Amino acid sequence: MPMNQHGLSEAVRKLLKDSQTLIPAIAQDHVSGKILMLAWMNEESLAITLATKKATYWSRSRNELWVKGSTSGHFQFIKDVWLDCDGDALVLSVEQIGSACHTGELSCFHQNLLEISE
Repeated sequence: MPMNQHGLSEAVRKLLKDSQTLIPAIAQDHVSGKILMLAWMNEESLAITLATKKATYWSRSRNELWVKGSTSGHFQFIKDVWLDCDGDALVLSVEQIGSACHTGELSCFHQNLLEISE
């Protein structure tokens, strides 16, 4: 299978369309199935993630690569990477070290709107 400059197969590269494309990447705990966070990936961050087995995202606010845990120590070690049926989103099955959320919560999805609105 032919690879591009980042070592991605053509099949994987097609979902990114070009080097500027960002796709949503949902991190999910590989044991519990709990959704941990949503971040964005580009071609380079996906290639690094697949090569290193550490979740590496694209920070839209800082406009740079972001290895999850590089400053906090709360790394995400990749167990599986799933592509959705439309080929435009990923689920990363991860071993989460520490909390996924910058607030200290395990998951960024810790606010239940149904409970809040009652």
